[in-house]
Amino acid sequence: MLDFQPNDIGIKNGHIFSLPHEYKDAELIILPVPWEVTVSYNTGVAQGPEAILDASSQLDLFDPFLKDAHKYGVYLLQISEYWQQKNKQLRPKAAEYIRLLENGVQISDNKTMQNSLEEINTVCDELRAWVFEETDKIIRDGKMVALLGGDHSTPLGLIQALAQHHNDFGILHIDAHADLRDAYEGFTYSHASIMYNAIQIEQVKKLVQVGIRDISPEEFAITQDNSKLKTFFDWDLNDKKIEGIAWKNIVDEIIAELPENVYISFDIDGLQQMYCPNTGTPVAGGLSFDEAIYLVRKVVDSGKKIIGFDLNEVAPNPNDKEWNANVGARVLFKLCNQAIKSNL
Repeated sequence: MLDFQPNDIGIKNGHIFSLPHEYKDAELIILPVPWEVTVSYNTGVAQGPEAILDASSQLDLFDPFLKDAHKYGVYLLQISEYWQQKNKQLRPKAAEYIRLLENGVQISDNKTMQNSLEEINTVCDELRAWVFEETDKIIRDGKMVALLGGDHSTPLGLIQALAQHHNDFGILHIDAHADLRDAYEGFTYSHASIMYNAIQIEQVKKLVQVGIRDISPEEFAITQDNSKLKTFFDWDLNDKKIEGIAWKNIVDEIIAELPENVYISFDIDGLQQMYCPNTGTPVAGGLSFDEAIYLVRKVVDSGKKIIGFDLNEVAPNPNDKEWNANVGARVLFKLCNQAIKSNL
């Protein structure tokens, strides 16, 4: 750090935000997971971690809400070539399986579909176990941990690892989708099932969802009937803002629902589409960048502790001059800084 100058041009040194930190001296470790096997609409999010890493060198490292932010160690682990290859192998099988489902083919009538589903569920469980093992080791090393996806199925292993180290915590879930589907399309670890799976974990005492605006009737019923859940639907948030209620007051309501320990799960499609036009499942509406980051900041200012986080569903587009990855990198920078601040 003695030779590092935050005012210099960002050097593509293979490190997130062009920081000089290594694993041993970093406070926060980020696990990248290049995975999108079960996505049900657009692809591309498996390239999110690499694209965000590349775009991150363009960021200035001043953060008005964390003094000398560049001095705190943040380190992105190497992107796994093994899981990249597994993703490339399985995604075509999943895409064909989904195509047949959408055309009314019954799984029970098609042996190939049955075999594909079994293989995909087996490997997705292996990925979950790998994420658990990797993040559990990071926690045991005394470091904060985050995950960079990939699709939104990827952080389940991290949430399970945190449950081994915390008796109780809540999840602040920023997203366009509720992700409360039970084994969506037959995939046990679907990107649309992450929160359904997460609330099965005993230590997860509360799930607070913000910005939800694309939801099935069954999922909506869960939000109304499950005492673990509090969902702030996008249509309700917009009504309040249109009627003159300040975002600060709305944020205070959201924070009041959270316990002391908070895990943040940030799907980039929780933002308005202009910030993430290439994301896997875009939905009209959503939070502005500033509204989302204000919410995260105020969670920390309230005295609550961020015990981990994930950022998912950032999909690069070669025609947009890095816009998706640029926004993703800036969200990641803010999440890192606020997580660090909450643990000082």
